[in-house]
Amino acid sequence: MKFKEVTIFGGTGLIGKYLLQILIDDPEIDSIDFVTRRPVKINNEKVKVRIINFSNKQSIFNSIKNGCTVFSSIGTTQARVKGDNEKYREIDFDITYNIAMACKEKNVDHFSFVSSSGADLKSNNFYLKLKGEIENSIMKLKLKSLSIIRPSLLLGKRNEKRYGEQIAQFIMPFFSFLMPPNYKPISAYKVAKAMVNISKNKKSGTNIYHYNEIKDN
Repeated sequence: MKFKEVTIFGGTGLIGKYLLQILIDDPEIDSIDFVTRRPVKINNEKVKVRIINFSNKQSIFNSIKNGCTVFSSIGTTQARVKGDNEKYREIDFDITYNIAMACKEKNVDHFSFVSSSGADLKSNNFYLKLKGEIENSIMKLKLKSLSIIRPSLLLGKRNEKRYGEQIAQFIMPFFSFLMPPNYKPISAYKVAKAMVNISKNKKSGTNIYHYNEIKDN
């Protein structure tokens, strides 16, 4: 099943920037609502930039059209929030959950969002536990069609510098053959491409995608 209208949240990040370009280049896509918290210059007739307050539920609701396909790669880092876990949660959990809630109310055809390999409600790791909480809360909404994308280390050039991640990106590919499949590094472009391909299938219910499923899409 094809789709014509899409909405993107988190389009300025590593995955999001590839996602936007893939959708722009896709002849099946007629219009793209690019939802952002700050002005972004995008010169393409398909794209409409919507600047909103992500802390406002109604603004999120108003930015989603009935029946469209929605992508989210919203996320932050400890460096950005200066180690404030509450702020981290406000961004990773609250925004993503409010997007999912809006998708439920607007009866969207499909919602796809980026989580993480190892996401687990019972984890002792703050990041993985939070990702598990996000997944669990959104799954309880019972959306018509939901894809949870669980990549591990993302390969690609970010706009901001993350020195630890840059080192890992250089080293990890040499050892990826020793790693369990779900924890192998993968290119952000491949993740974005898989999100688009998976969303076109619009499998009903909740479906979770790990390394192998992402790689093969």
